[in-house]
Amino acid sequence: MNIDVLRWLQSQLGPDTDPTDLAHRYGRLNSARAVALEVLHERIAALVAEPLKVTVNGVATIDNSANVSALERRAAQLTAEQAPDDLLDANRDPLATVQLHARPRR
Repeated sequence: MNIDVLRWLQSQLGPDTDPTDLAHRYGRLNSARAVALEVLHERIAALVAEPLKVTVNGVATIDNSANVSALERRAAQLTAEQAPDDLLDANRDPLATVQLHARPRR
């Protein structure tokens, strides 16, 4: 993973996201977009696993439903955006050929 991909991932997921974790995920998934979507889906799952709204009458109310909606919107936007490694994948030919030349004999 090059520095441009890392910067793009941190701009999408926040600067406090662990670069080592992002590098491991990128090595496994081979796509910046897939890494970003995986992290966003994990964040959504963590929020949904807990009660979305907690109210202590007369004291406080905590509502995470807006956070879930925001993360879902961000995931939808990521599928439409172009990631920095998309161009690399488009230019990479999976069946690239190499032309061989005979070396001159001595």
